[in-house]
Amino acid sequence: MVRRPDLQCCTPPAPPGQMMIPTGPEAPAQARRWARELLGHEDPPLKPDRLDDVCLVVSELVTNAYRYGTEPGDSMLVAVLPTLDRVRVEVHDPVRRRPYLRTEPGDRARGRGLHIVDALAVRWDVDDRPLGKTVWAEVAR
Repeated sequence: MVRRPDLQCCTPPAPPGQMMIPTGPEAPAQARRWARELLGHEDPPLKPDRLDDVCLVVSELVTNAYRYGTEPGDSMLVAVLPTLDRVRVEVHDPVRRRPYLRTEPGDRARGRGLHIVDALAVRWDVDDRPLGKTVWAEVAR
């Protein structure tokens, strides 16, 4: 094999707005910090309350993926994709089991995450993938 000096071998960078996160209890905070940093460079900038809403949606979707969509050692892909009128948040995990809004009594410590996403997002849904699913939500700017 002849190596050409003008071609460099490298790992391609992650696409803008996407990050692989290892699963674990620190994943929601890590994703939240990353999303806040990423969106802090938007032009025009998001209003502070909208930025908080997007970060909360990121946190809730990553928490659900960590708790119910991954096994120890898995990773998840988090994407934050701003447009002129919305910010789309996607969390890709390797489990096909779909999340759902729980209708249990409000005194439980868990089970409110998708209700929060439902309240903050213009729309949200789940898309099946060959090896897992994508849970996404769109928050108005």
